[in-house]
Amino acid sequence: MVSRAPEPVMTLDEWRAAGAEFRFDGHRVFYAGEGNGRPGEAVLLVHGFPTASWDWHRVWGPLADRYRLVAPDMLGFGFSAKPDPHDYRIAEQADLHEELLDLLAIDRVHVLAHDYGDTVTQELLARAVEGSARQKIQSVCFLNGGLFPEAHRARFVQTLLASRLGPLLSKLTRERAFARGFSAIFGPDTRPSRAELHDFWRLLRHDDGHRKGHLLIRYMEERREQRERWVGALVDAGGRGIPLRFVNGALDPVSGAHMLTRYRAVVPDADYVSLDRVGHYPQVEDPAGVLKAYFGFLRRHRFLDDD
Repeated sequence: MVSRAPEPVMTLDEWRAAGAEFRFDGHRVFYAGEGNGRPGEAVLLVHGFPTASWDWHRVWGPLADRYRLVAPDMLGFGFSAKPDPHDYRIAEQADLHEELLDLLAIDRVHVLAHDYGDTVTQELLARAVEGSARQKIQSVCFLNGGLFPEAHRARFVQTLLASRLGPLLSKLTRERAFARGFSAIFGPDTRPSRAELHDFWRLLRHDDGHRKGHLLIRYMEERREQRERWVGALVDAGGRGIPLRFVNGALDPVSGAHMLTRYRAVVPDADYVSLDRVGHYPQVEDPAGVLKAYFGFLRRHRFLDDD
């Protein structure tokens, strides 16, 4: 049984202090990296909207005991640069990940992704299926996210951000409204504390990021434009030797049980785990459940030896 999201394992300030930076197309990009593993291999952790790599801090330690980990803040997020004006595109974010992996001499990855990061991972997966990826994708585990645009239930604020009112809404964004809306996508018993909500706000507000949501939200339109290719990558991945698993927080109003139903209908031999008492952020709300599901997935495909 899950009762309230646990307290942070690593504070936001500790997370930032332990990280590093690199330059991508002239922009400063923050990333976290740690852990043990085979040379040239890593777990790539791809965060969601509107947060950043700190999302992974509660699963970080157990993962780092077994694998080398790499987790950037994407362009426009967290402690990375947030250029404005800028045409934020999913393909660009995928390029950013490939560039960082090249820099770190990593040529084989297992991907653990969430939300917006699911969409970036679908782009990386499409490249792998098409034979143009710069790294070999060995496996992919998705957490809650809009894998199928027809099943994604956008929040009202997302719809407004994507409309002509988006720039005005970005300018008016305040911490109290953010905290209220953000908490609502968590499970009723696993919502973040007030202190943790403030840290998520700090991440969003860094470099005036809270005023740039209308620039980033275009990913919802891209999901519709790229649906055939990105959903096709999910369908074709197994035939290319890339196993997939979907770990789904069932109580998520955006991409919960209804998204899992669609996944099971579309993806051949669908491998999934439902976390019945959590919402949109399983890795924050139920890190033990996510780790159990993820390690079970890796063991199933012989990517992880039994302890």
